[in-house]
Amino acid sequence: MKKLLMAAAALVALVATSSAWAADLPPPPVYKAPPPAPLYDWTGFYVGGNIGGSLGRANTDWTAAGAPLASTSANMDGILGGLQAGYNWQSGKWVLGLEADFQGTSQDGSSSNTDSITTTTTTTTPGTPVCPPTAIACFPGTPVTTTTTTTSNAALSDQEKLPWFGTVRARLGVTPDPRWLVYATGGLAYGEVQSSGSVTVAGTTVTGSSNTTRAGWTVGGGVEAALWDNWSVKLEYLYIDLGNASNTYTGIAPFTPVVTSSHVTDNILRIGFNYRFGGPVVARY
Repeated sequence: MKKLLMAAAALVALVATSSAWAADLPPPPVYKAPPPAPLYDWTGFYVGGNIGGSLGRANTDWTAAGAPLASTSANMDGILGGLQAGYNWQSGKWVLGLEADFQGTSQDGSSSNTDSITTTTTTTTPGTPVCPPTAIACFPGTPVTTTTTTTSNAALSDQEKLPWFGTVRARLGVTPDPRWLVYATGGLAYGEVQSSGSVTVAGTTVTGSSNTTRAGWTVGGGVEAALWDNWSVKLEYLYIDLGNASNTYTGIAPFTPVVTSSHVTDNILRIGFNYRFGGPVVARY
């Protein structure tokens, strides 16, 4: 019994000592949850360059002396490269932007056609006077009208070039992933259309040329991916319509003037790199 009481007293003393020692310990540290991972932010000004290819077309209608003559169609394929600059505003998953670019191209195409030209010429010849023996004066004769129809072959040749063009476009995109941007784009397109042509009739050839800066429209879309730091890469398609470029020059009588009207369109596919100014990421809490 005595041993049991001594063991109980020792246990009480040990518990009391442990409680006093625990009271002197500092409180356990409080750990904060780690901040959320930073997300890519597309907001900011950017500049970049691009390179690609084009499939263009110039459909040309020809008239001679105001009458329809023929049509030609030239493929204007080539390579292109240029620079772009723009600004993005991001709100949630949506990105709104404005971009301008300027391109130099090797686009050049030619076409030819042969068509028949028919003209009708009417000539009136005064009739032979009638002079009766007993008449004091002669009577005018009956006029003679002669109609002549002439058919000639006209050989047409047309060449079209698009040495440069530019666009100013709005962009509206969404980010399915913080570092991916899928967007639609559209706006103003402008460029220089160089046209030259020739008409050959009955062995005689006349030529003409013109350089015209045309304004039209463009629409397209693309996808852009953030790479590292402030760099991104994009793949973009654009359809461009520069409207009609006209050229007027002296033809061959009676087939003059000769007027051409070329409708120029383009399909652009290009890859580009952008450098965005400002921090590449922001923390979202």
